[in-house]
Amino acid sequence: MNNNLPVFALLVDADNVTREALAPIIEDLTRDTRIAVRRVYGDFTTQHLASWRDAIANHGFHPIQQYRNSVGKNSSDSALIIDAMDLLHSGRFDGFCVVSSDGDFTRLATRIRENGL
Repeated sequence: MNNNLPVFALLVDADNVTREALAPIIEDLTRDTRIAVRRVYGDFTTQHLASWRDAIANHGFHPIQQYRNSVGKNSSDSALIIDAMDLLHSGRFDGFCVVSSDGDFTRLATRIRENGL
């Protein structure tokens, strides 16, 4: 492991990304960075995300379980944003990779860039 590489956090919104997207993203990121945090967010008790189990284990992700307590609310997005801001303010990272097809993270991405990452 090259400890001189920039340190990144990889945060994945499983509700809006297919598990097949993980391997190419990780391959691309690890060419030039060291991924120190790998988290994936979703309600893995649902049929929709049940197939993620192997991908999570194979790629060393920490699953962040977010139950759907209300219809139409996405607690996974909120958890990802809170974690990203905590990680951002830790000062330990050189960059972030937020993976989603959801536009809800636009302000988060802007905020991370405003911090120079």
